[in-house]
Amino acid sequence: MTGARLETIRARLNAAFSPTALTIRDDSARHAGHPGARGGAGHYAIKIEADAFRGLRSVARHRLVYDALADMLPDEIHALSIDATAPGER
Repeated sequence: MTGARLETIRARLNAAFSPTALTIRDDSARHAGHPGARGGAGHYAIKIEADAFRGLRSVARHRLVYDALADMLPDEIHALSIDATAPGER
């Protein structure tokens, strides 16, 4: 199920942002036994670079990512670590 969930997350983010770079890491195993993860919801780290984030502050960027994945929270995704940048910011 985790592989399918990762692909769903990837597809949603690609559709929402057309990113120039996207990395998704499943950190769920590191949180085994965590109360929020007991029902099978995962912990993920997302690193995404897209023009959609240009000129936005970090909180606004995170809100956009959460909006793209909203229906997966909290049943499939328990926690997200988000690093969202615009091209050329690093």
